[in-house]
Amino acid sequence: MMEAHGSRGLRGGRKRRRLLGPEAVLGLLEASVVHREGALLALSKPTDLPVLGRSGELSLTALLPALRRRLGLPAELHVVKAPARECSGLVLLSSCHRATERLQRSFTAARRRGQFPATYSAVTVGIPAEAEGEIQAGLCWQQKGDTAVVVAVPSPGRRSLARGEVKNTQTRYRLLGAAGGCALLQLQPRTSFPEQLQVHLTLLLCPALGDHRHASRVGTVLGEPFLLPPQETPTSHTQVLDAELMSRLQLSPQHRLPLHLHLQQLVLPHTVLCAPPPPHFLHTLSLLGLPPPPLPVH
Repeated sequence: MMEAHGSRGLRGGRKRRRLLGPEAVLGLLEASVVHREGALLALSKPTDLPVLGRSGELSLTALLPALRRRLGLPAELHVVKAPARECSGLVLLSSCHRATERLQRSFTAARRRGQFPATYSAVTVGIPAEAEGEIQAGLCWQQKGDTAVVVAVPSPGRRSLARGEVKNTQTRYRLLGAAGGCALLQLQPRTSFPEQLQVHLTLLLCPALGDHRHASRVGTVLGEPFLLPPQETPTSHTQVLDAELMSRLQLSPQHRLPLHLHLQQLVLPHTVLCAPPPPHFLHTLSLLGLPPPPLPVH
């Protein structure tokens, strides 16, 4: 079951986050529809809802038949594009496979032209040295104990790239605001790789708030951040925040923040889809004194 992350849940963890069942999640999805035209439907997904869940797990695809009936749609829905489980934001659904193929081709063509169809907003722990720029890195899966993790490869060889063991990735970023050692960033990935944005933010020494998987790679010495090598990364599964930031966010040491990474905009061939950040994201911005992210303009 998915956990609810309301604004109250960010206040010190005094109340346990409640688990939401299928009917409650369906209600959230139905209320979050931002676009409906022809074969296409777009809605804003909450955090911690996987697109494809494990057996017996609540997931977006498992809920699609019920969502179709609630909305009175004549045909079955399938996912065209969606953010990862930990992220919130736009999900693009389609009831026509031809329309889906056309959209996928348009996304690929746009990236080849150097355009960025998807725009994310992120709250980060740390402020980038430059107000805008591009992060480029080779990424690959690496086994660490019993789990596989995504790591950056500083200088990938041609053979590893040709064999598909490593993929060159690129993300454009822009600083939208900074306060109290945290930042609001706009992120536009040109490539697609699992956890690409989270890894890229650690390379920028500004891990996303609520990133419990990669943030531990960024250490500090005398207040200055530096990148730890993957083999020396702590195995903690909860992001460590300093006492001052914990106080500003009104958190207890036991509280586990959701990931503050939101897919805010998708550029389609004939329209631009936008979704405002969820309540927990906006509440964090308010506590930090950061402005709400502007709706991007294509």
